Amino acid sequence: METHIVIMAGGIGSRFWPMSTPECPKQFIDVTGCGKSLIQLTVERFKGLCIPDNIWIVTSDKYKETVRKQLPSVPPHHILTEPVARNTAPCITYACWKIKKHHPHANIVVTPADALVINTDEFRRVIAKALLMTDQSKAIVTIGIKPCRPETGYGYIAAGEEVDQDIRKVDEFKEKPDLKTARHYVDCLLYTSDAADEEDSVDLGGRRNIKKKQIIKKKK
Repeated sequence: METHIVIMAGGIGSRFWPMSTPECPKQFIDVTGCGKSLIQLTVERFKGLCIPDNIWIVTSDKYKETVRKQLPSVPPHHILTEPVARNTAPCITYACWKIKKHHPHANIVVTPADALVINTDEFRRVIAKALLMTDQSKAIVTIGIKPCRPETGYGYIAAGEEVDQDIRKVDEFKEKPDLKTARHYVDCLLYTSDAADEEDSVDLGGRRNIKKKQIIKKKK
């Protein structure tokens, strides 16, 4: 299995203002006080799942030097800069196109740069299982998190038939709900919050890839 990690790091973190600013958004900040920024922690938790040479960063041109300084192990040509920010779908499409040119059989994880994961062992277990699934099939796997409270700022995944332990088909994605609906989702065991981590095989046809990206964009 040839695993590649795509880390989306082009946002300005406006909802985390005033700590996060357009000059230094939250993915480049040591939010937890541990001595590492969120993007450094993101790369770190993929150790054992992906070699440093297979990590890709998609960011804005104005953050390119910051990425280089904070992630010296990432190959410089794997730092992809967007001329204009166009949200999630074009970001992922651009990275997958770049990867496919040289690694046509890559197994790809797409993840945000600003997530905070406490239980990294469980995270790696879940990602490894998802990668195995996508390596052995044409499936696209999205990671869900069991919500602990109703939240109107996130999308929700309606889980369907179980196809393997911990893995279910997706019945549908639910866009950011109102509070009453969010409470219903929290009470229902078949709904999870969308974690924005995706696993995919790069050899899927372009049209199917675009459909996937539109779904991801809708959920954000």
